[in-house]
Amino acid sequence: MPAELDHLEFYRLPWNYADNGISWLEPTTDCNLRCEGCYRDPHGHGHKTLEDVRADLEVFKKLRKSDCMSIAGGDPLVYPQIVELVKMINEMGWKPVINTNGLALKEPLLKELKKAGVFGFTFHIDTSQKRPKVTATTETELNELRLHYAKMLAQEGGIACSFNATISDKTMHEIPNMVRWSEKYADIVHTMVFILYRSPNLTGDFDFFANGNKIEFDGTYKETNWGGEQMLMAPDIVEKIREGDPMYEPCAYLNGTANPNSLKWLLANRIVLNKETLGYVSPKFMELVQTLTHMFTGKYLAYAQPKSVSKGKLASFFAGFVDKEMRRIFSKIMRRTIANPINLFRSAYIQSFMIIQPVNFESDGRQDMCDSCPDITVHDGKLVWSCRLEEMNNYGAFVQTIPKRA
Repeated sequence: MPAELDHLEFYRLPWNYADNGISWLEPTTDCNLRCEGCYRDPHGHGHKTLEDVRADLEVFKKLRKSDCMSIAGGDPLVYPQIVELVKMINEMGWKPVINTNGLALKEPLLKELKKAGVFGFTFHIDTSQKRPKVTATTETELNELRLHYAKMLAQEGGIACSFNATISDKTMHEIPNMVRWSEKYADIVHTMVFILYRSPNLTGDFDFFANGNKIEFDGTYKETNWGGEQMLMAPDIVEKIREGDPMYEPCAYLNGTANPNSLKWLLANRIVLNKETLGYVSPKFMELVQTLTHMFTGKYLAYAQPKSVSKGKLASFFAGFVDKEMRRIFSKIMRRTIANPINLFRSAYIQSFMIIQPVNFESDGRQDMCDSCPDITVHDGKLVWSCRLEEMNNYGAFVQTIPKRA
């Protein structure tokens, strides 16, 4: 049975359409890898000019405050001017975070990107991909590849490291291994993101309309064997995470546009000392972080610097003055230090888990999107959901769903 979750027990992230932790930029549709169920057209417009990308950034500057700019696509590392783009984003006041499969990342390019001001990388690695020279066939076996990229960033120093994996009902049983693996490397693996595969039974018994006209919609989001048959929801993943870490407890969320108690983005942060999880930060702690960051910087926090996430001891100490859960974690840190004094010189790392639950259709045809979506992008000078960009490209509008008549 899926885990029982009450959204009212968590902190609803204060992000909104115009003031958000993240924005989403797509300089190219080109990619050097194809993932099962990818909804980007491989025959799309290709590379935008740097001037066109700057125009998109100016739209963000005018309409939306963000801490980070996620650079995506396609794969942004095949964009010919990626170094110049990272520098531009940094100079315009965002943290540049590159979303990539990692295939094109070599040490010389990494050094150039760091010099240009790259803040972090989110590597998309999962079994939906057919990678050259990679024989791994399970998510557990792919942890070796994930570690390769984490060590590459750690060697360069000062770069945030995240991994995301699309999860289907065929791969969700491997989540506990991924959770245990990341605990061992909390010093260099800062975030793990589980993105739920959205295609199984998505279209259901609906008719589809765009600009008032009925359309055939079955080719936009393709079903695949890899995607399985069950459409997953956030509680399904929570149950699996708890198999790998029974202490797991979320602290913050974003709800849906149609269903207020849906958990479209579900965030948890654990504190790890010497490869041991001591607890998860509380909703009150996350509220404190978001409120203070916005108060002093004018932006909500999305990605933290590696040196910041190594301050779990300090965070639990100061937050403990106002929150009993953080006091409990700090007490554990002190007991571990008394038992083994060398822990006094070890860092306690704050490691994040994110579950992203994509669009689903309510029985009445309403589409439950991520309310206050962080992955908003620019299309023709307007802000739109990036996960539904193909609808705009194909039909000039978002598609509407109407239940079929009996």
